Amino acid sequence: MVHKQSPTDAELDLLKVLWEHGPCTVGQVHALLKDNPPRGYTTILKLMQIMAEKGLVKRDEKHRAHIYQAAVTNAQIDRQYLRHMLARVFDNSTGKLVAQALAARPVSPEELAEIRRMLDDMEAKAK
Repeated sequence: MVHKQSPTDAELDLLKVLWEHGPCTVGQVHALLKDNPPRGYTTILKLMQIMAEKGLVKRDEKHRAHIYQAAVTNAQIDRQYLRHMLARVFDNSTGKLVAQALAARPVSPEELAEIRRMLDDMEAKAK
């Protein structure tokens, strides 16, 4: 289930650590976070507690140091942000979004081939 409330930028930073490294204590997240400027341990602890209340992470309280794990996937958050951007910026037009994405930066031949494969798959499924 996608959580209705999008994570803040700071929360997204912590989710990225959990997605990459799996369940972690606050201390482990603090050590793994590539922060600039650095955030303190207590700031990360408070963010993780808020994220647990929001349903973005799950907290295992069996051990002295609580273990946190992502309760949402990277793909769920990507889709949530994309749906929001489609509605607000592109008038719910997937075509406009794709056109802008392709115009935003050079696209490698490998990326174009992958995009073509995805479109072919979508067309085949639609038939």
